[in-house]
Amino acid sequence: MSRDHAPRRIASLQPSATVILSALGELDRVVACTKYCADVVPEVANSSCAILADSWTASAEEIIAVHPDLVIAAVPYQEKAVGEILKAGARFLGLAPKTLADIYTDIATIAGIVAAGDRGEQIIASMQDRIEQIRGRTDSSSRPRVFCEEWGNPLISSQAWVAELVEAAGGKFVAQAGQQISDTAVASLDPEVIVAAWCGAGDRVPLEKIVSRRGWQQTTAARTGRVFCIRDEFLNTPAPTLLIGLDALAHAIHPELFPSTKGIRRITTVPISPLADSPA
Repeated sequence: MSRDHAPRRIASLQPSATVILSALGELDRVVACTKYCADVVPEVANSSCAILADSWTASAEEIIAVHPDLVIAAVPYQEKAVGEILKAGARFLGLAPKTLADIYTDIATIAGIVAAGDRGEQIIASMQDRIEQIRGRTDSSSRPRVFCEEWGNPLISSQAWVAELVEAAGGKFVAQAGQQISDTAVASLDPEVIVAAWCGAGDRVPLEKIVSRRGWQQTTAARTGRVFCIRDEFLNTPAPTLLIGLDALAHAIHPELFPSTKGIRRITTVPISPLADSPA
């Protein structure tokens, strides 16, 4: 698309879209985003960009008020709001990635829309190269069993793109990606590494409490202290930010190969299981 025809006023209700636009060097087009976008792209908080509610609760009225010519959001999205946005003359782009391939497609799509196709291809290639570099360093290593969760109540395992990153980092993802699972089912899988990255929680997951309350004290991960919190935005934002999450996963899974990095926190004390105190 010619830059003359590219949207000039974008309302981004999806943090991944804001990250992608930033990576493309097109952040000046963003006239509105959410507080969660500001968590991953802090510079928008210091700009004239309007900060709206999240993708699920932002009203059509407040979106239309910034006069966007393009609105980007996650789907499923509010059907009524989409209709009102389209009636106001703005275009709507809904994103629903599941895999790394989907994420690359989203990057290419947004890059094409803002007439930055070449830069988009460079970002995709850079992500792919980095993932393959990590994979190459773990090819001959053991593959610990890894459980990653994106939500704690109900317990939901991380998305398919996280499972792909776990495999690239030398682990074996042991649950069905993006699905609800019970505490006992996870315990029966006996993960050697547990990673919690709750949507919207940043790095505030209470690791000691979840191990205790779920009865996970006897899992290999808990007994060896390999229970981690990785910042939500580094694993749950389907954008180039995932490379930071990949580095954190690589350290959690293979600390002998990869140094600690930002965005990761390890459990400090493992609650004693009642089973450990029972007579033999």
